[in-house]
Amino acid sequence: QVQLEESGGGLVQAGGSHRLSCTASGRTFSRNAAGWYRQAPGKQRELVAFISSTGLMDYGDSVKGRFTISRDDARNTVYLQMNSLKSEDTAVYYCNVRPWSLVGPIGDYGSWGQGTQVTVSS
Repeated sequence: QVQLEESGGGLVQAGGSHRLSCTASGRTFSRNAAGWYRQAPGKQRELVAFISSTGLMDYGDSVKGRFTISRDDARNTVYLQMNSLKSEDTAVYYCNVRPWSLVGPIGDYGSWGQGTQVTVSS
């Protein structure tokens, strides 16, 4: 089981940029996809971005062109660079590690972090 720890949440102004990090323990991180889901109050958890072990990427429609995901397997870390932030990006962001074949809009697979709050003020 991979343990995940997110960092970087906080209060950001609309239009600004921010970066989230998620560091994993364990030896399986580099063999799996890693990424982020988010959940806003009163809404379902949604896919934000994922990156496979070979660099394939998948983004949710609402963040395409604004967010960029990357990973550093030497540091067991996945990053989410968020640009042009909007108030609707306000949510708890959860790091997740799972097989690439299971990456999708929903599904409670793999390992989860505790979540980090991102609040975008307008």
